[in-house]
This record gives sequence, structure tokens and C-alpha cells, in this order.
Amino acid sequence: MVASIFLLTGQFIRTEKHTSQGRIDSVVETPEHVYIFEFKVDKSVEEALEQIEQSGYAKPYAGDSRTLHKIGAVFSTKTRTFSDWREVLGR
Repeated sequence: MVASIFLLTGQFIRTEKHTSQGRIDSVVETPEHVYIFEFKVDKSVEEALEQIEQSGYAKPYAGDSRTLHKIGAVFSTKTRTFSDWREVLGR
């Protein structure tokens, strides 16, 4: 569903992008920004952001001049919506 939203807005999105340390749930790249998304179900935003850091998902973009956004998002099975999210800027 998230990928469909980005595609409908004309953004290039990669899902399940493989790295040497795992798979990034989604990466959206624009001319000025790179958005790394990690999605969790019934867990915490901290766990999602920690996975981005621990797995080194931002490493491929270390030399990139675009602004990097690391985004953790949590989906609740109880409410069937996103229950929380947080964005961290930087490398």
C-alpha cells in the first residue's frame, strides 16, 4: 500500500532493497532527498530506527549530497492504521 501511494505521486520507490546487512523495507529517492523507511507491526518506532542504524542501511548514501531521512513507522493490528512514526535526519 505504501509503495502504491508513492508511485501514484510519481516518486521512484524501491521495496525490499537488499544490502549486505539485510533488506531495507523501502527507499524513496528524489533529486534532493533520500528516504529510508523501516516498518514494524505492533512494535516501537525505536526498534525500527535502531534496525536502520544497526544494519547500516544509510551507508550506501554516505557520499550522497542529498538530504537523508531515516523513518521508522509502526502499524497497529488493533487499529489497522499507522500508530506511530518518527523521522531522523542525517547520515
